[in-house]
Amino acid sequence: MVPDFRYNEARSFIEGGLRDFSLSRVGQPWGVAVPWDPEQVVYVWVDALINYLSALTYARPNEDLRDEFWPEARHLIGKDILRFHCVFWPALLLAAGFEVPKQIFVHGWLLFDNRKISKSSGNAIEPLELVDLYGVDPLRYYVARVTRFGQDGNASVDDLHERYERELGNDLGNLLSRTTAMIARYREGALVATPWDSPFRVELEQLAREVPARLDEYDLSGALEAVWLVIRSLNRYVEERAPWQLAKDEAKAEELDRTLYDLADGLRAVAIALAAYLPETARRILTALHQPEDLAWEGVAYGRTRAVEGITAAEPLFPRVELETAVA
Repeated sequence: MVPDFRYNEARSFIEGGLRDFSLSRVGQPWGVAVPWDPEQVVYVWVDALINYLSALTYARPNEDLRDEFWPEARHLIGKDILRFHCVFWPALLLAAGFEVPKQIFVHGWLLFDNRKISKSSGNAIEPLELVDLYGVDPLRYYVARVTRFGQDGNASVDDLHERYERELGNDLGNLLSRTTAMIARYREGALVATPWDSPFRVELEQLAREVPARLDEYDLSGALEAVWLVIRSLNRYVEERAPWQLAKDEAKAEELDRTLYDLADGLRAVAIALAAYLPETARRILTALHQPEDLAWEGVAYGRTRAVEGITAAEPLFPRVELETAVA
């Protein structure tokens, strides 16, 4: 079970002493009737849990998929239902002679202005309104970015807007705009394939290893941060290499080609690494660079960008949104 502190929480339940619990409820107007006592229904936390397993017997007509899928079962649950999934459910499975899930990941809550989001408290957020303003990709990005997965995360419209502008708009969007504009201006839209002993060879090798490793640990925010470290590195590279200065000196033409190639190649690799978080944006980056929409993970590597022509200055990936409109 992960995170570790949730494992300790479940263990404390067990160490506190296990007691029998009722599998039925009386007087409920809805539920699955107990066969030998129609005045009672099956307790919802028995009925619901059993469906994880029983659904595999009817998911496909005339097929029992338990042998295929149950040995690899993993659960993703909220912290407020830990006791049911980590104590009740394993007890039910073991009593019936089934293996327990391989792993349980317990996530925290997404808070809004430090309060749990709920209809009763009146602080529920309408996500479709945010999608209309910012788009699906930025909202998906923000939810993964706002907190370390497994911990509670505190969201706010101000924070969403700030990350939209600073991280998505400036770090990623402006990087693509500058790169494509410089290729268009200094090389008439032609990208020359000039791989060399670039520092991004190592960076992209590390990224290709780290993101899958973090995702295997359900560290969604950590994997995203690993990608962002490369994006920041690419932005520093622009300032350090100063292509606008290289373009003034014909003797530095090869250095300019290498710099522009590194930027385009880094963006291509980053687009693939971000595709699970920003699927539409990833495709737009590849299109702007005239690269195939191939999202195979092997593409997160240095030197895979093809030589192309016709690159023009890309449209902004993340158009400006007025904060007053977002808050309203």
